Amino acid sequence: MPGTSRPLPRRSVLRGLGAAAAGAAGLTLAGCGVPPAYVRPADRAGRDLSGRERTLDFANWPLYIDTDGEGASRRPTLDAFTERTGISVRYTEEINDNDEFFGKIGPALMNHQATGRDLVVVSDWMAARFVRLGWVQEMDRARQPNVAEHLDPQLRSPAFDTGRRHSVPWQSGITGIAYNRARLGRELRSTADLWAADLRGRVTLLSGLDESFALLMQGNGVDVTRWTPDDFHTVCDQVEELVRRGHIRRFTGNDYVKDLSSGDVLACQAYSGDVIQLQADNPDIAFVVPEEGAELWAESLMIPNLARHKRNAEALVDYYYEPEVAAELAAWVNYVCPVPAARDVLAGSGDAELAALAEDPLIFPDAAMRRRLAIARDITSAERRDFAKRWNGIVGL
Repeated sequence: MPGTSRPLPRRSVLRGLGAAAAGAAGLTLAGCGVPPAYVRPADRAGRDLSGRERTLDFANWPLYIDTDGEGASRRPTLDAFTERTGISVRYTEEINDNDEFFGKIGPALMNHQATGRDLVVVSDWMAARFVRLGWVQEMDRARQPNVAEHLDPQLRSPAFDTGRRHSVPWQSGITGIAYNRARLGRELRSTADLWAADLRGRVTLLSGLDESFALLMQGNGVDVTRWTPDDFHTVCDQVEELVRRGHIRRFTGNDYVKDLSSGDVLACQAYSGDVIQLQADNPDIAFVVPEEGAELWAESLMIPNLARHKRNAEALVDYYYEPEVAAELAAWVNYVCPVPAARDVLAGSGDAELAALAEDPLIFPDAAMRRRLAIARDITSAERRDFAKRWNGIVGL
């Protein structure tokens, strides 16, 4: 297995609704409530050329897969898959933002055309949009015994994709609170602790609507698996007041890591995978899953409509759910591993650094932490436009 390496942050910031994204996800046909871009199940499958074309096209985020010391173009787990199966993988790091990628492949999908991609990875809130629009195919679980056996039970049935028929987590993570324990001089235990008077002007929140709202609702005691519009507007009212009082320093994308490292910020909304990397340089950086709970999210593998190599893509997905392969990937990217059985592989590796990763609850959450984690229901297409308008007005997007 490779040693650990610092990846770039994975969660992208929602910066308003682009024309393609808003048009496809938000509009409905007059009188029938059906999105105009919706694709019926019977129209999603294309001719599968997997039998005669031993290849597939896989689109992912930058630095979200293992590499080796000989260069970023060498990816040991992908190379091993090709050697075992004879299926070559055209791997592209072309996804830098969920909405941007939606706009890139959306025109083809809404016009019932192939995208040229057999497998893509998007954040769960964007995966929800793809599922609602009927833009991705169901996977054949009979061909994926590793997924059936090893997928984390807590990730098996999100509200947007009951039974995970259309999606399989690539990696997962937690949105919680990061803080500098030494500079602050005390521990934080709840979301409400962020609003303490001595943190005025030293706190940041995430600017992305989909990235930020769940943790703030949980701080109010809301069950985010079934939150309501009233819950959303309550959070907005609270954040508006905090902005008015100058308590929130600013709203950030992934650049919160610089503010926290420099000491300009003492506490912030943060992603678990980023904090693992920050802790390597500064052990005073802590991550907390608040007592009221935190959001568990995933970025998921999906097979777009009319993919030409569906069976090959299904084989690759199942390969990454072998515990040994999942362990190799987890050791590299340091996010929550969606294959709990990979923990035993790392623990028994005979390598002290890898064994330490097996004990890290931000990669393999323990039972106590899991009880405080929840997958938030996604924002529906009917809600999105008004919610985004209000939130973006608050954060200045």
